[in-house]
Amino acid sequence: MMQRRQWLKAAASMGLAASLPLRSALAQAYTVEVWKDPNCGCCHLWVEHLQASGFKVAVRDVGNNAARKRLGMPDKLGSCHTATVGGYVIEGHVPAADIRRLLKDRPLALGLAVPGMPIGSPGMDGPEYKGRKDAFDVLLVQKDGSTKSFQRYAGQGRMA
Repeated sequence: MMQRRQWLKAAASMGLAASLPLRSALAQAYTVEVWKDPNCGCCHLWVEHLQASGFKVAVRDVGNNAARKRLGMPDKLGSCHTATVGGYVIEGHVPAADIRRLLKDRPLALGLAVPGMPIGSPGMDGPEYKGRKDAFDVLLVQKDGSTKSFQRYAGQGRMA
């Protein structure tokens, strides 16, 4: 009988990297460390989004401004929480799928950012927004602070 680890290696070598078990295994291999305000509801919802996507999460309820500065994320890309995972910095409401892609592709970069708090992004998608989804970009942030689009999310109007 094939052990789970052997199966995952075999699946990866056969090009089945998009399968759910492998995605979950990738997420479970990393702990996301998050700095946030203890009273921020959207940060809490983003943490729940990561956990539901298989990531282990360690939360530091001490605010994120000092962490953002210490980790080198430019203030102009700031949001309400800052995280680290696998040697990368994550700023704001970055979807778990994009974090998995970052960890899989391993680009030479500081990390990912979703500046501000776009409605409809993970953690900013509660019922109070009535289905509204604003367009936003997940930015790949270079070590010099420059950015390029990593993933684009189209906006949608209100759901009926």
